[in-house]
Parts: sequence; structure tokens; C-alpha cells
Amino acid sequence: MTEPIIKFDKVVKRFGDVTVLDELDFSVQQGEKVTIIGPSGSGKSTVLRILMTLETINDGVIYVSGKPLWHEQKGDQLVAASDKHLHAMRREMGMVFQQFNLFPHMTVRRNITEAPVHVLGLSRKKAERRAEKYLDLVGLTDQADKFPRQLSGGQQQRVAIARALAMHPSIMLFDEPTSALDPELVGEVLNVIQTLAGKHDLTMLLVTHEMQFAKQISDKVCFFDKGRIVEEGPPEQVFSEPREERTKEFLQTFINAE
Repeated sequence: MTEPIIKFDKVVKRFGDVTVLDELDFSVQQGEKVTIIGPSGSGKSTVLRILMTLETINDGVIYVSGKPLWHEQKGDQLVAASDKHLHAMRREMGMVFQQFNLFPHMTVRRNITEAPVHVLGLSRKKAERRAEKYLDLVGLTDQADKFPRQLSGGQQQRVAIARALAMHPSIMLFDEPTSALDPELVGEVLNVIQTLAGKHDLTMLLVTHEMQFAKQISDKVCFFDKGRIVEEGPPEQVFSEPREERTKEFLQTFINAE
């Protein structure tokens, strides 16, 4: 098997006395669509925030595209990463958050073009062409000159997806992208993510409570509990024939809620 694009090696993350990731071993292959499920507080979103360098780690090593994320190689030693290294590594990833995090004073078009111009150094014209391409992908070409407040929550989240894609990341991270939406708007966002998964060779890592969606979109599902992976495998196995009692117990809560 080829070297994974994401690899967590005995990663520990603590918040005070609470261990959120407990010597986590976890990997994702190039082009793989992986969904993380699990109860609140199991460490799911922390994995994404660490990959985006929004949270540090206490121990272990993370590799992205074969390079250490939070470390740099100095001779035979791994030392703490510099800001320059972290900045370069961050470009590998695009993230879509629970809250849309759009700039309220900018139009949809400018929300998408600002980072490609200022971070990647694209010309304004090239960035605008790129924005048009991704607005078309998320079905919002006609909303380019509106401001976020003029859009529904579902539309704002689709703009957030287009904005992340405009940076041409190798890896897309989705942190419960539908949890802030009214139920009738969830489908439009999930449809866009599904289209993205089907048409593009992106590596995708999703944290979601939408079990049916996870079943449809994933190559692999990982069930997290107490900062570790309790069970992982193809969606049909994890959802239909879970091996671990804790996985069965967790999935039963969703069946009972429906």
C-alpha cells in the first residue's frame, strides 16, 4: 500500500487534565473519503482542528503528504515546526466549519477570491475565474454579487465550500458541515459534498452525525470514542455488521432517535 496522505502516529492531545486524543493511530490514503463518527467529546473535531493547525498536539507525530505537520526535520531530529513550516503545510488543506465563517462585509465573489489573491498570489482576474468555476460547482453562480446576510444558511455553507476549493487543497476537511442548518437546508449541502466526492480526486475527511450520508459517501468509516478509534472499516460493515459492542450501542441511539 502507498504511503498515506494523512498519518497520526501515537498522537496525544490534552485540554488541561482531559485527554482528548489518546495515543491516536489513524491514517487516510490519497483520494480516500473517510468519515469520522462518534459521541460528543470523542475527539472527532479535534482531529480536524489539529490538521488545520488550529490546535497543537502534546505528543506523537502527524504526517501530511509524507512531511511532519507539527515538526520539522533537523538532521536526524524532529524539532517543533516554525511558523513558516506550518503556513506552508496549511496550504495542503481546506476546511469547512460548522459555522460558515464568511466575511460579512464582502460579497460572495470577494469571499472566494481574497485568499487566492493574498495567500497564493493569483491575479485578481485569475482568482475571479476560479471563483466562477467553484460557484458553478456549488450551484450559486447567480449569487456572486450578494452579501452573506442575503443568503440562506445552506447557500452560505455552499459558498464556504467554494471558498475552500478555490485554494486548490489536496485534502478537504468538513467539520459537521450541516449541524448549523435548518433541516430542510441540509440536503442541498450534502448534495454538493457528494458531487465533489464523485467528480474530484480529492482526499476528504468528514466529521458528521448524518449517518445515511456517511454510509453513501465514505470509502471508510471510523468510530471514535474517548480519543481512540474503536472500529473502522467499509461503511457497509461498520453500519450493518459492527464488530464492537460500543459501536453497536452508539448506532442504536441513532436508530432509536429516528
